[in-house]
Amino acid sequence: MAWQKRVLRVDLTKGTCNEEPLNMEWAMQYLGQRGLASRYLAEEIDPKVDALSPENKLIMVTGPLTGTTASTGGRYSVVTKSPLTGAIACSNSGGFIGAEMKNAGWDMFIFEGKSEKPVYLHVENLKAQLLSADELWGKSVWETDEILHNVHQDPLAKIACVGRSAEQGCLYSGVINDLHRAAGRSGVGTVMASKQLKAVVVRGNLGVGNIDNPKAFLSATAEAKKVLAENAVTAEGLPQMGTQVLMNVINEVGAMPTRNFKEVQFEGAHKISAEAMHEPRESDGKPNLVTNAACFGCTIACGRISTVDPKHYTIENKPEYMGASGGLEYESAWSLGSDTGVDDLDALTYANFICNEDGFDPISFGATVAAAMELFETGAITLKDTGGIEMRFGSAEALTKAAELTATGDGFGRDLGLGSKRLCEKYGKPELSMTVKGQEFPAYDPRGVQGMGLAYATSNRGACHLRGYTVSSEIMGVPVKTDPLSTEGKPELVKGFQDATAAVDSTGLCTFTTFAWTLEDIAPQVDAACEGNWTPESLLEAGERIWNLERKFNLDAGLTKDDDTLPKRLLKDAAKTGPAKGAVNRLDEMLPAYYEARGWTEDGEPKPDTLKRLNV
Repeated sequence: MAWQKRVLRVDLTKGTCNEEPLNMEWAMQYLGQRGLASRYLAEEIDPKVDALSPENKLIMVTGPLTGTTASTGGRYSVVTKSPLTGAIACSNSGGFIGAEMKNAGWDMFIFEGKSEKPVYLHVENLKAQLLSADELWGKSVWETDEILHNVHQDPLAKIACVGRSAEQGCLYSGVINDLHRAAGRSGVGTVMASKQLKAVVVRGNLGVGNIDNPKAFLSATAEAKKVLAENAVTAEGLPQMGTQVLMNVINEVGAMPTRNFKEVQFEGAHKISAEAMHEPRESDGKPNLVTNAACFGCTIACGRISTVDPKHYTIENKPEYMGASGGLEYESAWSLGSDTGVDDLDALTYANFICNEDGFDPISFGATVAAAMELFETGAITLKDTGGIEMRFGSAEALTKAAELTATGDGFGRDLGLGSKRLCEKYGKPELSMTVKGQEFPAYDPRGVQGMGLAYATSNRGACHLRGYTVSSEIMGVPVKTDPLSTEGKPELVKGFQDATAAVDSTGLCTFTTFAWTLEDIAPQVDAACEGNWTPESLLEAGERIWNLERKFNLDAGLTKDDDTLPKRLLKDAAKTGPAKGAVNRLDEMLPAYYEARGWTEDGEPKPDTLKRLNV
């Protein structure tokens, strides 16, 4: 079986690290990663607990295919209760540290309590210890990574850590690994910092060789890689353009949220698109994009490595930012760009560097800046509130200054670190916050993509595209084409995507594979690697089980049917341009049918027979 069957439990209050066996009964029900860690969290904490109290727990977890030869088998997740939403949080990341955890012999790290002083966890195979992080506290992610590599004198060690934003209480700080890969959403890094846990350093060389049926596994992974290599999206679009391939596409269909969702198309989209990232600059003849990059075991390589124009105002006197680092993906380009009305590619790249350097979510950050810009332009906040920053739509200077302040928690950056929901409430304009359950929207306007509106409203971690990516069907025609402006069949479509994604998130594989793969491609890999009988049907059932477990956690935490909604702007204010002109999101048509499809009551609560059928 592909599980290592070991859990490392770290009691930060006591300063102890202890090994315990993985609960294999739960592993057979929830598979791994997102599902398995959510089961542990639901069992071990009170859902009503203060997310930033020592009573909350933080779990770093791999999937059974993490660290194997399966394509994209490098994923891990960070699971906790979110300080941003009050809901269960599971934030997924690529890079290399997930595979390193598995190679060190571990499926999961569970952090509980709170350390008296800053510490970091050092793991070398089966040896684990907490070490002082006094000299690391107050350092950025990039500084911390460099210091720890120097301390341990091991360039192959993999590091995940939090930056200054998390230390200062920014509610959407993430856990950054491998310098620019992120468990980025829902404030999981904020929880980590609240425990005075600065970093996790892992080195493993034990290998992941405990495959249940090696011959069948090699055959299944080879066939699956062939599918990826023959698909236009995974073999051409994503490697060449990254997720930024979507920028012009989504803009053309009129689903590009612009200037805090006031508009659905951005006139400057072409200036910040994937195509623009390939164009040589006038100053030095070099493009923004240096190369693509891959996470552990990935045959797609959608990652972006970029530079900022050395003559750009943001870095002309800052040589430390003149090197290549993690570049813009679609979500960050949208949130930092069209949502704020900024079309300066270098300004966006610099702001993204800052998000990586100090570990905060560019989606939530950009959306919060957009809300602040509307607050400013409506007079709800003034120069006195912003510390003299003209927070106007289209201002690159306002965006980049806001990023610098949010990184350190200084001045208006402390307000921005609250997230848009709390920011807008503070200044008396809650209706200007484009959030669900307190989490900021991603880059698809629900008026132009009806299914995504339902997926946002019902997402178990607040507004999220990766909990049920109906854009795949509604815009890209994968696995089948559906009309983005129609509500017909969308409840069933959303449920299907949500359940399938929960299963994929629990395997240790990347959800981007599903542009080419279905569960028919994934199930043979899981079945060959793991004990048990894993079929497309059993994986889908596991996904449904996970979804209902997360829902039950959230209900127990105090969320209700009333939280399954969208901002009034998206329900009442019609799109003004594009194919969706005149449309609002028709959530009221879809939500009751969605509850019915789920086997839930009219109040959105799983029925007893649903929970019994799924053994939740």
